[in-house]
Amino acid sequence: MTTADSVTVGVLSLHTSKESKAILNAVEELGHETAWLREENTAISVDDGSVTLEPDVDVIANRMLLSNTEQPCEELGLADTLSRLVPMLNEPSATLTASHKLATAAALASADVQVPDVFLSLSTERLNANRDRFGEEAVYKTAIGTHGGGTWKVGLNDPVNSKVGNRYAFLQKLIDRDGERHRDIRVYVVGDEVVGAMYRYAPDNDWRTNVAVGGSVEDATDSLPEEVTDIAVDSAQIVGLDYAGVDIVEGDDGWFVLEVNPTAGFKGLYQATNVSPAPYIAKLAIERAGGEVDDGRVWELSASLDDSTPSAMPERLTTTDGEAAIIGYTEEVVLSGTSGSKSVYAKSDTGATRTSIDTRLAADIGAGPIKSITRVKSGSSKTSKSRPVVDVVVGVGGNQHTVTASVEDRSHMDYPVILGRDILGNYQVDVSRRVDGDVPDSPEEEEESLE
Repeated sequence: MTTADSVTVGVLSLHTSKESKAILNAVEELGHETAWLREENTAISVDDGSVTLEPDVDVIANRMLLSNTEQPCEELGLADTLSRLVPMLNEPSATLTASHKLATAAALASADVQVPDVFLSLSTERLNANRDRFGEEAVYKTAIGTHGGGTWKVGLNDPVNSKVGNRYAFLQKLIDRDGERHRDIRVYVVGDEVVGAMYRYAPDNDWRTNVAVGGSVEDATDSLPEEVTDIAVDSAQIVGLDYAGVDIVEGDDGWFVLEVNPTAGFKGLYQATNVSPAPYIAKLAIERAGGEVDDGRVWELSASLDDSTPSAMPERLTTTDGEAAIIGYTEEVVLSGTSGSKSVYAKSDTGATRTSIDTRLAADIGAGPIKSITRVKSGSSKTSKSRPVVDVVVGVGGNQHTVTASVEDRSHMDYPVILGRDILGNYQVDVSRRVDGDVPDSPEEEEESLE
């Protein structure tokens, strides 16, 4: 229920996420008004020297996902425009630094915060020439990425490229402790306070700890060393973020900051700690606009993650949200790996659980390394086959998807790539649309599914 002294908190988020919903709901529960700044309702007017923003808000919580968009500069420019009109949490300049992993590392290292050694070169030849600086195994990352996507572990003789798709990539020292299951700590910082922390453990068939790739979590809030608390808060402040998920790993030489995430998810943290950061972010936004909150109520609200549809959802969103983009029965896609990219024709197969790529194509782009072996079967046969699976970045219609694809010899088939439901789940498939004309399918083409 709003009060006479209420302020209006806007959440800038062009996508629909649990986190945006939870922040908006928390603001309302704390007695203030909300607005969700989206394409359906946001407009800026400069009229005779006067600038106005619709909807009218007193403060904005920035939840723009720069790492998930093909052209982050457009969304960053929009956020920058809005930040000149009203106060903004996670200002654009800080979000830019945090979204670019190398910029984050440079900012932290310059402030004497320990980060893993990294090397980025715009020259592929020079990047490979410096590979041996990082030992037998190194981490290879795109400078902008999310949810564990665009991150590989590469061996000493694995070639790497200065770009993966349209994004720069770099080498990083692998921080690990011998004989221990790989884990890191995600510390969620709001303002100058740690609201929760969790250990993240890599799944059995992977080394990445991200919840999005199957990592498991465990509450670390009460056992968090004071040194780690200080590192997390300092890191968020050095980058300039009002709220952030700070990823920290312990090595033989102490604690290292891996990333400072400006749009860290709430799901894993809530699963591990039963604490939602949303009310704390809401409190910070309300107070930034001059409003007041009940700290006890913030604590009460943090015990639940309310991601139900908020009242601030724009009206037209109910008719347009969820309408997936259309993809053809065949599409031209761009596949990217550690050593290059290649444009090829792909077939959309809604019966395939997993995307599949040709063995030679995988080798050409440096897809991999092999993560595990999976069992697959065709739709017309009860027999199954073993196939290796690798990480690969697939560009479709301006969007990039990092998926774990199976590898097989497809030289006798019409298409070197089959798009499975791991990608098609984001689109509607129009079987009448083909970019390659009316080419009949080979009879050998098979439907792939996990056993």
